[in-house]
Amino acid sequence: MATSVVPAFLGSSPQTLPPLPWAENALEPTISARTIGIHHGKHHRAYFDNLHKLLAGTPLEQASLEQIIMQSHDQPALADVFNNAAQAWNHNFYWNSLSPAPGAPSEKLQAAIARKFGSVDALAKALVATSASQFGSGWGWLVLDRGELAVVKTSNAETPFTRGLVPLLTVDVWEHAYYLDYQNRRPDYLVATVSRHLNWAFASANLDRV
Repeated sequence: MATSVVPAFLGSSPQTLPPLPWAENALEPTISARTIGIHHGKHHRAYFDNLHKLLAGTPLEQASLEQIIMQSHDQPALADVFNNAAQAWNHNFYWNSLSPAPGAPSEKLQAAIARKFGSVDALAKALVATSASQFGSGWGWLVLDRGELAVVKTSNAETPFTRGLVPLLTVDVWEHAYYLDYQNRRPDYLVATVSRHLNWAFASANLDRV
């Protein structure tokens, strides 16, 4: 997949803060309602608010998040635009990557997991380890890389589709995602979240659309 390809299968994301796909307390006790409320209502909202200010009166003012990300990536003059657009997009994806009732991977995704990792448990351990090893702020991802599953990490606002990777799931390892509940215990947050709340239906649907 070429690095210039926008992942159209994800849809066209407007510059609007979407509502959470579940109630703020739906992931308790793993992630508290207080954390979700601040994370979504303040941090996530701020990325959209900043983006609107940065793009006012520019050709990108009405563009989708995906278009903004691809046009601003690796453009030093547009670094602030990229950071806010990509963080807005990553958070949209993160909320949908989690679920109060995670279910199980589809047969297609289960087969892909077995080929690459051997089992869902092995994949979960790889995702936790990779995400925990991210130095500083960033993200852990399950992606499709040239037809094969992979676990990768990105720093700050970076997102896999600028590299030509197809994101299937993500976990947030910025401190605001877990610090109120776990303080400096990032691995504990990751183990609890990955083992209890990955939205396998979302990941399966993303794989099916490729």
